[in-house]
Amino acid sequence: MEITDKDAKKFVFLILIATIAVLVFIIVKPIILAVIAGLILAYVCFPIYKLILRVVRYPNLAAAIMTIFVLSLIFIPLWYLIPVLVDQVFKFFQFTQTLDLASFLKMAFPNASEQFISQTSLTFTSTLSSLGSTIVSKLVAFVVDLPTFALKLLLVGFVFFYTLRDFEALSDFVSGLSPLNKTQEQTLVKQFKGITESIVYGQVLIGIIQGILVGIGLLVFGVKNALLFTILAMIFSVIPIIGPGIVYVPLALYMIASGQTTSGFIFLLYNLLIVSTIDNFLRMIFVSRRTDLSQAIILIGMIGGLFVFGLLGLILGPLIIAYFIVFLRAYREKTLSSMFAHES
Repeated sequence: MEITDKDAKKFVFLILIATIAVLVFIIVKPIILAVIAGLILAYVCFPIYKLILRVVRYPNLAAAIMTIFVLSLIFIPLWYLIPVLVDQVFKFFQFTQTLDLASFLKMAFPNASEQFISQTSLTFTSTLSSLGSTIVSKLVAFVVDLPTFALKLLLVGFVFFYTLRDFEALSDFVSGLSPLNKTQEQTLVKQFKGITESIVYGQVLIGIIQGILVGIGLLVFGVKNALLFTILAMIFSVIPIIGPGIVYVPLALYMIASGQTTSGFIFLLYNLLIVSTIDNFLRMIFVSRRTDLSQAIILIGMIGGLFVFGLLGLILGPLIIAYFIVFLRAYREKTLSSMFAHES
């Protein structure tokens, strides 16, 4: 087969594009999560941006107001709460070293053998100590990397601002790059939007609200290290199946065991009746379109995403798996090839 001059030029051009694409990936790789975080924040806040735009009528001003508000909402609490959180983590770590779990187990299981009491006590104590030391090391690493975090937060702000301001143009640009025909593209976008809203609003936002409600209960009942447990409740509330109960149930039992019987029972009832049931009410408000996405898939995506992407993986993990399942479903229904067929 003879290679023409035109074929050679195409080959060189493809190599050039591939080389540039690799270089772009190398450049963007260290900050890719910050860029994705800015895009997700812009998607979540876009309805509020549209409301502000109706009032101020200038896209630059509306995007600037939203950017300043969101960055302040992130930076100011971190600035004031990190010292408090560090202090509470150290106190929690010290508490785990002095916790007399054996006495509590003897009271809870009076007929249990000494070997069971000692082994269980040792297991729980070592687990709590390991958790405390892990949190301490993560916080120390975060404080050391604070300048890098500030730079990435600034980048999140830039991405957030320009995504809000140029949302329509960006959507048209991405749509123009899509190889899908328009009908299938609209169907796919609708499915992706439903999945994204289900995860971002129905799982993450509601989980954060549940964690905050647990924190309010902790403050009302005077539980020590309330900020630390509130953050843990937020994280566990976002993860399906687990939920905030993994935080408030042990705390309520500890309050009851330490003599605060009435407060412990009221605290437990507050969480069972309000915190653990409010998600059903909030989903009707925040999730405009439901999807048949399995909770098991969301759980697998969140845990896997947490290992790969860090905290941002709680959102990215289930989104990636859910989008992949959409294509698998299209393949099973033999509609995948029709997505790329041009309309006549």
